[in-house]
Amino acid sequence: MELWELAAREAIGETVARYAHLVDRGRIDELLELFVEDGVLEAGDQPPARGRAAIRELFLGTGKRLASASATPLIRHHVSNLAIDLTGPDDATAESYFLAITDRGPDHWGRYRDRFVRRGSRWLFQRRRARADGYAPGSVFA
Repeated sequence: MELWELAAREAIGETVARYAHLVDRGRIDELLELFVEDGVLEAGDQPPARGRAAIRELFLGTGKRLASASATPLIRHHVSNLAIDLTGPDDATAESYFLAITDRGPDHWGRYRDRFVRRGSRWLFQRRRARADGYAPGSVFA
């Protein structure tokens, strides 16, 4: 493995981790910077959100849904088993699992499928697809 591959893997892992921390804190404007300008986010059965403005609206709607469902609107995403495939020096794909926990405990779980592109020293989402494999009874997101 070459040094650029190690650096790419580390930077991609940082992007995935930062996404979880920012979404959980509701720091949407910072989160949008993890996507390329024309990036795409597919979340569940919703139509794909194309571009940062549409992605922002999707997250704001999700935040309102979470806030209205709980007196303590808390969510924590736990991401694991990140498998990265470098398809070139400037692009990669990745898959990982997630578990989302709310104030009521485990809420939903599933998989991320991602496509990344390198912009300078950063690796950004070109496309992120989040699909739930299951929901707890009474899930906010079911």
